[in-house]
Amino acid sequence: MTNTATLPGPDGAHRCRWCLATPEYQKYHDTEWGLPVADDRRLYEKLCLEGFQAGLSWRTVLEKRENLRQAFSHFDFVKVARYTEDDVSRLLQNAGIIRHRGKIAAAINNARRAIELIEKEGSLAAFVWKYEPAPRPATATGPVSTSPESVALSRELKRRGWQFVGPTTVYSFMQAMGLVNDHAEGCAWREAAEAARRRFVRPVLALQPPMS
Repeated sequence: MTNTATLPGPDGAHRCRWCLATPEYQKYHDTEWGLPVADDRRLYEKLCLEGFQAGLSWRTVLEKRENLRQAFSHFDFVKVARYTEDDVSRLLQNAGIIRHRGKIAAAINNARRAIELIEKEGSLAAFVWKYEPAPRPATATGPVSTSPESVALSRELKRRGWQFVGPTTVYSFMQAMGLVNDHAEGCAWREAAEAARRRFVRPVLALQPPMS
């Protein structure tokens, strides 16, 4: 079967087809996408960014990512959790970010929920990595948009009060943060992502003390 999920890039190396739409996509694909992450702040940031993407393209978020980081205290969830309605008004005046009241409010809400989760579970990283699915073969047709694990994680986050964390949003988060390796069959970066996943030490809740 012809592989329709990869194409050669400017350097001749085959990559996932989706990333060749823009240079920003290609850089993101080559340096970030699918590499495992265990840092709570980065995981919170990615959940926020995926929430901001809802109804938009990822290109829009990438273009505004640095502005969003500046606007949201580099996604330090302890700081964001202290934001008030005055901060919401300030952010709505910031032309460099995605000015959607519901998404801004969700980022603040989710910072508070992240703190609650860490206080109860010890680590956001260990909590989300519990939902890592069993490895599966690469496909020649590209990744899917949800999985049983993303549905389960979405349901649990919603139960805990998180917002803008539907199954598709959560699956995109899992792809990006390396919980799944969805680089397509034939993508030159698939094995690099898999090697990173083999080296990666999965966070364990018992080894993560609660926040003081």
